[in-house]
Amino acid sequence: MRRLRLVLLALALLHAPALAVQPDEVLPDPALEARARALSKELRCMVCQNQSIDDSDAPLARDLRVLVRERLAAGDSDTQVVDFLVARYGEFVLLNPRVGWHTALLWLAPAAVLIGGAIGLVVLIRRRRGANPTVAEQVAARTLTPEEEARLARLLDESGEPRP
Repeated sequence: MRRLRLVLLALALLHAPALAVQPDEVLPDPALEARARALSKELRCMVCQNQSIDDSDAPLARDLRVLVRERLAAGDSDTQVVDFLVARYGEFVLLNPRVGWHTALLWLAPAAVLIGGAIGLVVLIRRRRGANPTVAEQVAARTLTPEEEARLARLLDESGEPRP
């Protein structure tokens, strides 16, 4: 039982996130360090592109983490640090881009695709219903010509079935 617990503990530790922050980067003030970590999770590593600088081992990510900590230690607010990095590297440095006119397409495109897909699905369903009537609708809509009625009467007379 004890071995099972040790194995489970080892597996749990293997799945823990490997944070790239080095011990020499950590600020002595816990409040500033917490702010730096929160900011680092919102900033994109320009090398890895799908990782935050908090998770990346790239040298540029380390430089950005150090820069964030330097700016915070100098007294900058969180928004000032983010604005500084956006001015230096562009909006791409943010993992969650800001909402604005230049990012409207980025924010509105998913909704437009969903609405367009829903409209297309409704149109497709309506067309299929109109193009393929049910058997009852086909029978109700079809009337026999006088020649067809006469032929049907002859066939029924030949088969021996009673006529109504």
